[in-house]
Amino acid sequence: MQLASILAILGAVILVCLISSKLSSWLNMPTLLMFLGVGMLFGSEGPGGLAFDNAVVANYIGSTAMAFILFSGGFDTRWKVVKPVLIPASILSSLGVLLTALFVGLFAWVAMKWLLPEVPVSMAWCLLLGSIVSSTDAAAVFAILRSRRVSLSGQLQPLLEFESGSNDPMAAFLTIFMVGVVVSETTGGTPTPLSGYWIILPMFLLKMTLGILFGLLLGKATAFLYNKIDFEYDGLYYVLAIASVMLIFAITELIGGNGFMAVYVAGMVLGNTSFIYQNSIGKFYDGFAWLMQVILFSMLGMLSFPRQIWYIKWVGVAVAAFLMLVARPAAVFIGLIGSKFTTAERVLVSWVGLRGGAPIMLATFPLLADLENAGIMFHIVFFIVLSSVLLQGMTIMPLARLLKLDLPLRVTPRVPLSFENTGTVDATSREFIVDERGDQKTLAELGLPKGALVMLIRRGDKFLIPQGATQLLTGDNLMIMGADKVLEQTALLLQEKD
Repeated sequence: MQLASILAILGAVILVCLISSKLSSWLNMPTLLMFLGVGMLFGSEGPGGLAFDNAVVANYIGSTAMAFILFSGGFDTRWKVVKPVLIPASILSSLGVLLTALFVGLFAWVAMKWLLPEVPVSMAWCLLLGSIVSSTDAAAVFAILRSRRVSLSGQLQPLLEFESGSNDPMAAFLTIFMVGVVVSETTGGTPTPLSGYWIILPMFLLKMTLGILFGLLLGKATAFLYNKIDFEYDGLYYVLAIASVMLIFAITELIGGNGFMAVYVAGMVLGNTSFIYQNSIGKFYDGFAWLMQVILFSMLGMLSFPRQIWYIKWVGVAVAAFLMLVARPAAVFIGLIGSKFTTAERVLVSWVGLRGGAPIMLATFPLLADLENAGIMFHIVFFIVLSSVLLQGMTIMPLARLLKLDLPLRVTPRVPLSFENTGTVDATSREFIVDERGDQKTLAELGLPKGALVMLIRRGDKFLIPQGATQLLTGDNLMIMGADKVLEQTALLLQEKD
């Protein structure tokens, strides 16, 4: 195939995905589902007729895409918001994933025996299937929870976002471990004894500890590099943004840690550290993560074969229903024992267990290892993801309203002005909210400290140019620029926006 043809196909796939994202808003459907559909249309059994079945390429591209998606998710996560839910979210992303994998694996073994008896599978094979679909997907959860159609009360949103960002590494670890178990059973011919699974605990602790440690260190190193390198050309900072994610993932993997955990932690460290061009770099990571989602979901859609999905449909229905209605809720209720979350909140957390690109990407590991019936497993996972994104993605807010856990939807308009720290001025900007202390006062009467410059006032969906005589109302957002010490003094007069 000529280069021009390849570029035309890639451009067409990306363009159709972008158009479909707009269509998804009109139809109130999850955007990621549209990306999968576009991939299936371009695939070998769709109108596009593109034959793509290279598991190695799919695995490499999928892993790279997930690294950038997780990094971007971590970058947008505010530490002070997730800190109160750190313990329950960590339990869900570790114990919750392990329990889900176990429950689904046991059920899948029964379902395969009853609904697909002509396909011989072992218990380890079914536990591998459970491991692949055990985590909520960061790309799916971030895309849906951070869309304009979703607004949840209390600490639900930070809990779900932090869980989804930190549990993909656990699922990846379990998947790779179970692939090794199935391979050893296939070559050795004997099932792995129960005692053989205990090695998973020290291996998990080592990989996750190294992932967190290197994520912290390399995240700090990246922020230091941004502030000290002083490129002559501004565009090189964006090149550094790409290179840093690649290196963080690769270095951690090479020393035996979990690269996915490292990039998520490094993203959180960088996003919560002040460095030059932070606003622009954040927007760049967001856009690049969306490109990775387009590539990931459309590629995985092309990798599927609708006829094989139809072949495993009853097993897919059974396992998907069990996962959504039994396994995930059981893992959540067990994991949140002793927490302050109400029963209604636990029900909603159980339902927002979306599966997305990560499980399908993890399903390429069995294909990569050339396991027996790996294609069957891939399409069962694909069916589960389609069911999850379609059913759960479209019903999150109706269920939240039913449980009275929703908030009024607030469409935040794009800010026409932003402050960019380029390292040439000792100042930064923050947003503050006017409360009852400043209600009905003019800007001059507010008594802001010397050196605090109000650049813009947002009132509802409108922006006001600040003047001394501008009368303030409760709920007004003030964008204020000043030195860190000045902004700390300002925080004593106004409520800082999260």
